[in-house]
Amino acid sequence: MIVRILGEGKFEFPESELAKLEALDDMMVKAIESSDEEAFQNALEALIEKVRQDGKPADIENLDPSDLAIPHEGSTLSEVKALLEEGSN
Repeated sequence: MIVRILGEGKFEFPESELAKLEALDDMMVKAIESSDEEAFQNALEALIEKVRQDGKPADIENLDPSDLAIPHEGSTLSEVKALLEEGSN
């Protein structure tokens, strides 16, 4: 599976670790829905760390679409909310 960290690049992520990645993504979504900046930052940091730890950078010539896109490190809750609102329009 291909996971993109916005502003950083794509990673090949093992399917065997997908459940852990989805659990972290769910935590981030719940933090967004409840407007909890601290929980959002913690979940985002854990999600990015998981991708970097278990994934490997994808070949730069890999043009496969990303299966999952993660906000860049340092993103704020308000930035991500605005990005999600843009994407739904």
